[in-house]
Amino acid sequence: MSRSATSTPATVEDCLRVGAGFSQGDRAWIAEQFATLDTQLAAFPVDATEIEVSVKDRNARGQKVTLECWTPGHPKAVTTSTEEDLHAAILEVRDDLRRRLAEVKTRQVPRHNRHLRESTIADVISPELIPRPST
Repeated sequence: MSRSATSTPATVEDCLRVGAGFSQGDRAWIAEQFATLDTQLAAFPVDATEIEVSVKDRNARGQKVTLECWTPGHPKAVTTSTEEDLHAAILEVRDDLRRRLAEVKTRQVPRHNRHLRESTIADVISPELIPRPST
């Protein structure tokens, strides 16, 4: 999917929402932890990209951090962590999302050498260079 020339690239700061278990006061700290996602998010327009982080049973045994990301033209990406340390859980979901966004981008890249892989050796090499069977 190509962006128009006037489309602004997505950033964590522009797209992040804090969900259940977090307050708006936590947003700046979370955005700082997620800042390394900006490189991957830049491939998507800001007006069609959303990120939401939430935590269930915060600071309790069995807490679960969930990070959801909606990007245009792709299914929603969901990453979760059950790390007991909140900081470690935030970093784990961030790293998982970074991997998923990289995979999405890799799948989008055109395969410029596809015609070379599908052609036969005879299509690539001049006919006079192909050895002829001896009779």
